[in-house]
Formats: sequence, structure tokens, C-alpha cells
Amino acid sequence: MIDFISGKIAELSPTRVVLENGGIGYAMEISLQTYSAMENKSEGTIFVKNQVNPRDGSQVDYGFATKDERTLFELITGVSGMGAASARMVLSSMTSDEFQKAILSEDLNRIKSVKGIGLKTAQRLILELKDKVAKGEATQDVEIFKITDNQAVEEASSALVMLGFNKPAVAKAVQKILRKKPDAKVEEIIKEALQIL
Repeated sequence: MIDFISGKIAELSPTRVVLENGGIGYAMEISLQTYSAMENKSEGTIFVKNQVNPRDGSQVDYGFATKDERTLFELITGVSGMGAASARMVLSSMTSDEFQKAILSEDLNRIKSVKGIGLKTAQRLILELKDKVAKGEATQDVEIFKITDNQAVEEASSALVMLGFNKPAVAKAVQKILRKKPDAKVEEIIKEALQIL
């Protein structure tokens, strides 16, 4: 199974990208969100999700500019009645952050504004995804990892997540500690974070 592909952008449209890697062109269906992220670039990395059409067994690769967007796509397609095309429409109509905010604030009108989503589907999306979004399941890229590539931070954050704390809460706690002690060791970060969380 392909997780991601990095390469030259051979072709790009608002709905499709072709990445060239090792002389092979990988075509993927994309959202407007991913198109915006890839626009004006000559190369990039796309996170891949393979979907099998239950009706005819055909396979389609969907591509995403971030892991977060792919995770949201997976959560949306996990909701009954939401297929890959509907999920892509959601992610083309709003950013990942906007969608998560709409789910958390139960903004039915915002979700209903997506083409093809009616009242019942919007209610189902909120009902089935609110807890998952609140627990941080829709976020793969912890903010702290973007700020620093410090090995101690990564190890401490991973350990805290394994202990059962959600990723956004861990990221906030670790950031707070790093402001006071930028060179904190793994053990220090974990001990102090446990007092905060």
C-alpha cells in the first residue's frame, strides 16, 4: 500500500494531480484544498488513500497535501452514506480547520452549504464525527512537530499520546514547557506535561 509519493508535478488541475517519480506518473484525484497547496509548485509530496468502489470494484487513488486532510477524508467516508466523492466535495468546499470547527460548533448551515449534503447528512456527520474531532482523531500533524524537529520533543509527545492524552492537548502542554525550558530532556518534558494535563 502506498502511503505517500514525492516527485515532480507533471500535471495539475483542480481535481487531479499526476506526480512523476522514477519515470512513472502517479495519477490521483484531489480536492481544491490540495490543489491550492500544490499550485505554483514544480514538485511536492502527496499522501495517498486508495478507495475501492463497492459497486463495481474499481480502484481510485485520492491524494492529499497533508496527513490531516487524508485523516479527515477517512473519517468522513466512515460516516454512513458518505462516499469518496462526497468527502472530496466537503474538503473542496472548506479547509480541514473550517470543517472541524463546523463539526465542533454543530454548524448545520455551514455543512449543508456543501453541494449534495442535506440536513440529515449534515446531522449524521456532526453526530458521528463530533467526538472524534474533539478527541483529536482528525489531527495527525501535532502542531509542536511543525515548530521543532527536536528529538526529545517528539519522543516525549509520542509517549504522552501513548499514555492516552489527545494530541492537541499534548502539543499545547509541550509548547508551554518549551517556552520556559527550550532544552528540556525527554523525562523533564514528560514529568512536567503530566502535571499540566
